[in-house]
Amino acid sequence: MLVLAIDDEPSMLEYYRATLSSPEVRVETTSEAARGARLVRELCPDIVLLDLWMPGLNGLEVLRHIRQQDMRVEVVMVTGEYSIETAVEAVRRGAADYLCKPVSAEKLRALVEKSKALASQRERAECLNKELLEVFSFEGIIGRTPRMLEVFDMIRRVAPHFRTALVLGETGTGKELVARALHRSSPRASQRFAVFNCAAVVESLAESQLFGHRKGSFTGASDDKLGLFEWANHGTVFLDEVGELSLPLQSKLLRVLENQEVQKLGLPQPQKVDVLVIAASSRDLHQEVRSGRFRADLWYRLNMIQIQLPPLRERREDVVLLSRHFIEQFNRAYGKSLRGLSRRAQDALLAYSFPGNVRELENLIGRACMLASGNFIDLNDLPEAQGRSVSAVAAPPTALDEAEKAVLLRVLAHAPNKAQAARLLGVSRATLYRMMARHKLNGAFAGGRLEG
Repeated sequence: MLVLAIDDEPSMLEYYRATLSSPEVRVETTSEAARGARLVRELCPDIVLLDLWMPGLNGLEVLRHIRQQDMRVEVVMVTGEYSIETAVEAVRRGAADYLCKPVSAEKLRALVEKSKALASQRERAECLNKELLEVFSFEGIIGRTPRMLEVFDMIRRVAPHFRTALVLGETGTGKELVARALHRSSPRASQRFAVFNCAAVVESLAESQLFGHRKGSFTGASDDKLGLFEWANHGTVFLDEVGELSLPLQSKLLRVLENQEVQKLGLPQPQKVDVLVIAASSRDLHQEVRSGRFRADLWYRLNMIQIQLPPLRERREDVVLLSRHFIEQFNRAYGKSLRGLSRRAQDALLAYSFPGNVRELENLIGRACMLASGNFIDLNDLPEAQGRSVSAVAAPPTALDEAEKAVLLRVLAHAPNKAQAARLLGVSRATLYRMMARHKLNGAFAGGRLEG
């Protein structure tokens, strides 16, 4: 257990050391506010005992610096000049408690014991989070929502038997990951897995790349070329964005699926191939069939097994789990040791719609991991998304929020002081200050009436 005391009074620092030092508790002290802010980053203490009024930086400024570095450390503000306004402001900025000097030894020891219990809970929570990642990970796909668990179950059930499969979902939802999971779970897992992006190749070259050509079959064909289907023979071919193929190429693909043979350019004799085919599209292929841009017979052939991936906005419970997975991934890549998301960064991500889905979240976390200077990714580390800052996105108030605010207003309007208001609500004064700050009720009492 590490306690960091920041106070410009040497007698207070000596009191903290004498009261709290033990074989289980180490106490570090400093009388300089700026140095204290640096020590928080270097030492990662469990508790910070922070004096409110100090030369140079005051305690609230130090608290702001601490919160930018580590959202998990408990900061207890200590002052000899109590005021409601500074107490509310300290709690609003993230202080766990607000104490008046002199602080009893019993109170300090109780704070340490409470922090020990919280540290133990956090350690257990981190272990459980790692276990969650293992439990809710399938072949590199992360998800714990019912819809994702259904996807995992579908892959397990069809992988041993399928010949063709269709994976549908918006851009960035992980269609290629599903295709790879199908391949690795199939009897052909040891064979080749070939990827072809139908949207990334011009039509004049697509036929040659898919089916191959003989030397001299067209201008520029200086050598024989093996097509993708031949190269992946006995394995799996993944056709990403299959809806982008032209109608003539769709016809040739249908022949591969129906007869298991390819017609190489410049060669009259078709070649036999034995491949599994997984197609994917972010388009509504059924609508494409109706409009005549996609062959109905190819649609029916591909659609024998369909796996639909939900967008990230419909599986928000997975955002934190995915973020944790990506942070661990980028920690290894960048040689960092980030411990996770700050609470306000997590809230902002949960409120964001992620039009780019999981790919956008991965890129966002990767950038934040590169930029983060503290132990946690905070709001300042998050980039702008689609022209506006992720940090500006806030969740709309819920009915529960409105009900809490209404009760709080009623109690504050009739209680003679905040201590009585806290008793009526059945909460501590620190909790009352947090509630007031959350609902922007930082007014003062005047004859039982709330002002401001």
